[in-house]
Amino acid sequence: MYFYILSLIVLLIDQGSKWWVRAHMSVGETRGVLAPYLHFEYYQNSGAAFSSFQGYGKWFAYLAVIVVGVIVYYRIKGALRGNLMDIAAGFLAGGALGNALDRLIFGKVTDFIVWGSGSGIMNIADLAINAGVLLLIVGMLLRSWCERRSYSFK
Repeated sequence: MYFYILSLIVLLIDQGSKWWVRAHMSVGETRGVLAPYLHFEYYQNSGAAFSSFQGYGKWFAYLAVIVVGVIVYYRIKGALRGNLMDIAAGFLAGGALGNALDRLIFGKVTDFIVWGSGSGIMNIADLAINAGVLLLIVGMLLRSWCERRSYSFK
């Protein structure tokens, strides 16, 4: 159940934050939030991460839908089980759907979060995807460690 709830929460927060940025900022505008650690800068990315593949954003929307389908498939199959994996999958699916929705509706993704001195620009969906990948790796490592530990007791 965590999967569905978290996916929806991530999607709603992501879309709400992007709506706010589009409604209250101009492209290229910067606003300090927690200087010097965090500021908002409105950017429209028609490509992928690090502004690569500019103009091919819609293809990444289709890829995101496929990724979410794969996540749902593996959840149904039982390969992604447990609360940690549900949370990881929820972050991944919600983030992927958030950016896919932007790409399908606007043809580009609204990015606005800049950490520190500007090493990159992202949005809530990107943060959720990163958190999901990190939790997925932790979950897989924990599962592997637990399985190895149980074998040593036999």
